Parts: sequence; C-alpha cells; structure tokens
Amino acid sequence: MTRIFDPHIHMTSRTTDDYEAMAAAGVRALVEPAFWLGQPRTGVSSFTDYFDALLGWEPYRAEQFGIRHHCALALNPKEANDPRLAGVLDVLPDYLVRDRVVAVGEVGYDAMTPQEDKAFTVQLELAVRHALPVLVHTPHRDKANGTRRTLDVVRESGIDPGLVVVDHLNEVTVRAVADSGCWMGFSIYPDTKMSEDRMVALLREYGTARMLVNSAADWGRSDPLKTRRTADAMRAAGFGEDDVDQVLWRNPVAFYGQSGRLELDGPEGAEASGARTEFEGSSIRRGER
Repeated sequence: MTRIFDPHIHMTSRTTDDYEAMAAAGVRALVEPAFWLGQPRTGVSSFTDYFDALLGWEPYRAEQFGIRHHCALALNPKEANDPRLAGVLDVLPDYLVRDRVVAVGEVGYDAMTPQEDKAFTVQLELAVRHALPVLVHTPHRDKANGTRRTLDVVRESGIDPGLVVVDHLNEVTVRAVADSGCWMGFSIYPDTKMSEDRMVALLREYGTARMLVNSAADWGRSDPLKTRRTADAMRAAGFGEDDVDQVLWRNPVAFYGQSGRLELDGPEGAEASGARTEFEGSSIRRGER
C-alpha cells in the first residue's frame, strides 16, 4: 500500500471517521500546524489550551488508527492582528522545546499588516534559536505579492532556506520559491487552491525534489484523502512508485526530520494495536456497546 505522510492537515477540525478513512488510504503520519479556528480567540489561555490539545488529545486520537501525529506551533497570521493575543509570542518558546513539535507554523501573511510583519519576524527568530523548520502560510488574497514579500522576509532573517516550506503555492508562485531554495508546499482542495491534475502538471515541470503535497483539510470544504488522490493521479500520469513515495512520504520525512523529533516507528508508522485506551481518563469510545 502507498505510505503517506500528510505534511499539513488540521485534524482538530476533523472526525474520527476521517482518521479511519485516512488510515485505510495509507496515511501513516501527519503534521498539524496551529491555525485560525474560524471563531476568534479572546486571550492567550485559549491558545495554550489549543497547543496542549495538539500535544495531547490529537496524538491520542491519531494513535487509535495507527497514525503518528506531530504538530507545528505558532501564532497564526490572521490572529497576529489581535492585540489581545500578542502574549502568545511570549509563551511560545516554552512549547517549542516539546516532543512532537517538529516545526514553527503556520507563520507568514494574511493581510500583510505591520502586526503580521512583526509576528512573522519574531517567529522566524524563534525557529532559528530552536533549530526548527518553519511552515509558512501564503495569503489567499494577492498571493503573488504576498509570496514575494514572504521570500524577502525569509531571506532577511538569515534562516537556511532548506528549513523553510512556503505553502499554498500555485502555478503563479512556484517558480520564485523553487529559485529561493525553500521547499514548495501545495494544498490540494476540492474547489480552490490546487487540484490533483494541476499538481501532476507541476511535478512534470519542476520535478519531485523539495515538493510537499498536503490536504490542508480543516473546517471548510476540504478532503483529508487528497494526498492519496494525488498519488493515484501521479500513477495515472505515468509516474513510478519511487516518485510517488518520494513526494508522499520521503519528502515530508526529510523536511520535518530536520527537527530531530519525528516518531515514525519504522516505515509503516505506529500500530493501532499498541495505542493507549484512554487519555486523561477519556476515550474516543463514548459509552459502552
């Protein structure tokens, strides 16, 4: 079976049925970046509770289906504009030393405001200090300018571009990121961002090196099986199994492996039979048969 590592997916927004379907499709590992939950958060404690869940409850849920869960933590670009949340940058260093934290992210731009500039710069500095990779979100509006500005900030920070993945790319923005030395991230969506066929076309043009394909599935209309569907589209287009394995497994392992914190338990990931039955006195099985 195809082994898949989804390098960007928001499982906090997904159901246990999604975990089960992902495991059946070959997903063995994932990274969940911290992001905007849709409802604005009102204080730093809301973020710390969220970070704690990404380090505790979500890995427990994933274990039940043989999937290794890792996370990237950050103050996301959209909420960097809320003055009530500025203190998140003060508590973040305490979390970046934790096991399972394999990157700083999502950072970058939403509306390209001065507040976003500051949060982006500070969090790149934290990544350098903690020797962690960085997952960068490019804005959905004015993406070309946002990507150029992103690359300028990354360059000015002095971080090794090999430690940076610039995500949500498309045909317009990929060339600049390819030339920068950063990794290239692509979110495959049902209606927006990228489709499987467009992704295959870019793989033909740019090759498979430094390419990360993710589902970025969240609370919106999205599909946690888009990584598998991309693998199938690659095969249908004539790509070999080695190419599929590189894009869907070896590339994300290589990128996030730079953190020194990946826990994969061999090439097939964790085994559900060894999963914990409870977390903090609770389980995903609500009630008895």
